[in-house]
Amino acid sequence: MSDFDAARAQMVEKQLRERGIEDERVLEAMGAVPRENFVPERRRELAYADAALPIGSEQTISQPWIVAAILQALDLQGTERVLEIGTGSGYSTCLLGRLADHVISIERHSSLARGAAEHLRVCEAHNVELMVGDGSRGVPDRGPFDAIAVHAAAPAPPPALLAQLADGGRMVVPVAGPAGHEAEGETLTLLRRHGAELESTAITPCRFVPLIGAEGF
Repeated sequence: MSDFDAARAQMVEKQLRERGIEDERVLEAMGAVPRENFVPERRRELAYADAALPIGSEQTISQPWIVAAILQALDLQGTERVLEIGTGSGYSTCLLGRLADHVISIERHSSLARGAAEHLRVCEAHNVELMVGDGSRGVPDRGPFDAIAVHAAAPAPPPALLAQLADGGRMVVPVAGPAGHEAEGETLTLLRRHGAELESTAITPCRFVPLIGAEGF
């Protein structure tokens, strides 16, 4: 077992399972995907640190527990069509590809999208489509989606994304406090659609980069 393999196994047990991540499919996926391949080479020794890491363009790869919490809240069974906002390095995208049937991921920064495409090729994520654009708008002509994962803090759940959420669908989004994304008070939030109604559940306090776009900041 390599040092990275050992660190990955420890991450699953200590950072995830012992801190309330119970979805075995999520734990299995995170134990299988080499996170070190999705962080800049100069930071690979920190790939399994219990922290977010910079990946360029003022963006980050989220703390492993936060990634797992988002995936667990989405409650994916393997048949879903998923929309992801904020591809970043492609780490969460690769995990979503293992957990769902098809994934469309939107990244605002073309340089990150190019890097993610290469990472996902190595990851053999053949059921993933990457797009460059304003993620706050989603892709209306491709919806509805069974699940939507947003990896940037919004002032409120973007209406365009909510409109693309299928009946019974789940969306996880960090919602900023009333003073905006600079304030302490972002909350990772699960939204479930029941017909015309939306059920909102707070998951955990969090800190994300801001969602930039027409329905973001």
